[in-house]
Amino acid sequence: MIKIALPKGRIAQEALKVFEGFLQNSLDFEDRKLILKKDNFEFMLVRSQDVPVYVERGAADVGIVGLDVLEEKQSHLVRLLDLGFGKCKVAIGSPENVVLDFSKPNLKIATKMENITKAYFAKKAISVDIIKLYGSIELAPLVGMADAIVDLVETGSTLRQNHLKIDAVIMEVSAYLVANPNSFYAQKKEILEIQKYFKNFRKD
Repeated sequence: MIKIALPKGRIAQEALKVFEGFLQNSLDFEDRKLILKKDNFEFMLVRSQDVPVYVERGAADVGIVGLDVLEEKQSHLVRLLDLGFGKCKVAIGSPENVVLDFSKPNLKIATKMENITKAYFAKKAISVDIIKLYGSIELAPLVGMADAIVDLVETGSTLRQNHLKIDAVIMEVSAYLVANPNSFYAQKKEILEIQKYFKNFRKD
């Protein structure tokens, strides 16, 4: 049995489409069910941020998760393949009528991605005061709590609606196929078959 952790939402839907081809079987989670068993596979739906935890702790052998979550969690997983879907970027944004001054001491940055933000600004030798938020991050610079934000941006429309602009892109993000190191060792043949099948579907 291979257990697969999928992040709820669009990435799970894209991944399940590929798995349907792989298993030659339809895959539908019944209403509100979080586990789906089919043939020798068990699929589980979890929050995106929790996928690396399930895989790292061996509750799942394989997972599909965004690069931003992998980098933020700093998980020790086998990165098998960049799947090429679920594309977006981690970007710095600030009010559109302000020129963001990167030389300002202790630049205040609101974000839910503390580790990615710290690493980026440390590399640039810029001192920042990170304000950890869990949602509505765009609000922070609008009410003067932060100079800028670091957040996931897909089309940029949410930023524009809130009169923010992109100042810099920290990283390009897409979904990754990952595996638990022990599972990869024990079920290498089966996991590599999944990797090979997904490789043929990779969107460049």
